[in-house]
Amino acid sequence: MVIDGTGSAPYGPADVVIEGDTIAGIWEDGHARTLTEKPSGDGAVEMELAGHYLMPGFCDSHAHIANWNQAPSAQYVYNLWLGHGVTSIRELGCFNGLDWSVREAERSERGEIAAPRIHPYPAFQPGPAGPSPIVDAEDARAWVYDVAERGAAGVKFFAPTPEAFKTGLAEVNRLGLGSACHHDQRRASQVHALQSARWGLSSIEHWYGMPEAMFRDRTVQHVGPGYNHNDEPQRFEQGAHLWLQTAERGSPAWQETLDEFLQLGTTLSPTFNIYIGSRDAARVRNAEWHQDFTAPQLWDFFQPSPENHGSYMGNWGTEQEVSWRHAYQKWMAFVSDYKNLGGRVTAGSDSGFIYKIYGFGFIEELELLREAGFHPLEVIRAATLHGAALMGIDDQVGSVEAGKRADLQILSENPLENLKVLYGNGHLRLTEDGLRRVGGVDHVIRNGIVFDAVQLREDVKREVETQRDESIG
Repeated sequence: MVIDGTGSAPYGPADVVIEGDTIAGIWEDGHARTLTEKPSGDGAVEMELAGHYLMPGFCDSHAHIANWNQAPSAQYVYNLWLGHGVTSIRELGCFNGLDWSVREAERSERGEIAAPRIHPYPAFQPGPAGPSPIVDAEDARAWVYDVAERGAAGVKFFAPTPEAFKTGLAEVNRLGLGSACHHDQRRASQVHALQSARWGLSSIEHWYGMPEAMFRDRTVQHVGPGYNHNDEPQRFEQGAHLWLQTAERGSPAWQETLDEFLQLGTTLSPTFNIYIGSRDAARVRNAEWHQDFTAPQLWDFFQPSPENHGSYMGNWGTEQEVSWRHAYQKWMAFVSDYKNLGGRVTAGSDSGFIYKIYGFGFIEELELLREAGFHPLEVIRAATLHGAALMGIDDQVGSVEAGKRADLQILSENPLENLKVLYGNGHLRLTEDGLRRVGGVDHVIRNGIVFDAVQLREDVKREVETQRDESIG
């Protein structure tokens, strides 16, 4: 059965023929969807997959390759992504350095490493850019030109001055690069998400800057006199109140904002999953996959600490969680309304923080899109074709169509019936034979190369076990 990623209903049975790195043809009940003849089988390798489901590889629109204090190796991260069907990522921030990310992207494209295709987006924010900091328009143009020359596929903006942001974004668009923005709350009163979209921003990450765009009875977020933005527990707690202070669903401000985003062609990359610990801390701390798949240094990074970003749950209580549950209702409603207007929404994970691990966090994002009101076919489209379109590669990947690259995944369970079967540790099901685990991606295909996804996940489990043994020893 083929779930093609376009939003169309599944079809089958079908035969899919791959030649090199390309889908050469698709045959349904003997009727070719292309004009080429069905191969006779001479010299071909046949995978008999009756009863299975074929989908495009997933495109993670908000990903980070872990650094040394989060993971034992980059391959640990790659195996978890590929083991969950993720074949393309936007690497937002390039926190291991742009040159390193570009080298990894090139190695992946040449097939030298088992990894998704990597689109490096270095971080544009106050700080060093070559010999000088990004302060004004001239610095911004020089910085963007420099990273483009070094192989950046796009730029992730954080908290530049409005002048540097506007000019840098114009240069990004002039050079044909992608763009994303985490609208730092220290700048949101100067440049909210709608303003940056008017300047030509491609995608809004998370939710920052969207509530501020709908303010009508205030111009800044109302925080207490003792608030300190650099105190992460306070900052994450007050994040919920942004949604609680903004316009109500269906109000003129709400609808005007949605309509203008749609007119501008802005993409929303909500990353719902990375914040759900804010509405239920115990859930994320005790996720059942931590035992087998979370590396020791990543687990240590997650623990409450003033040093590690996102490790803010040192005294997270009922009041904070309740506020976030209400905030999610408005946030999800906004994203769902945008999708229903025809706006593009993608699936991004942001794993490596707040008890979220690679691959698993992405599947959790799919479940949360479902909670927000997406039909399962819309969820899969957000995770495949829409993600590829945001990366500018939807002519190559993102759907199961003849002529496109063979970036695919194969499952023995139907994900449209239950998205939980996509998790790498499987789904717990009571059968006539007793309680057992079912699901997980069986095979992932990247550029026509077939990987055993089960083996990739087993490699991760062994690496985690070895790391734990060495730390105990």
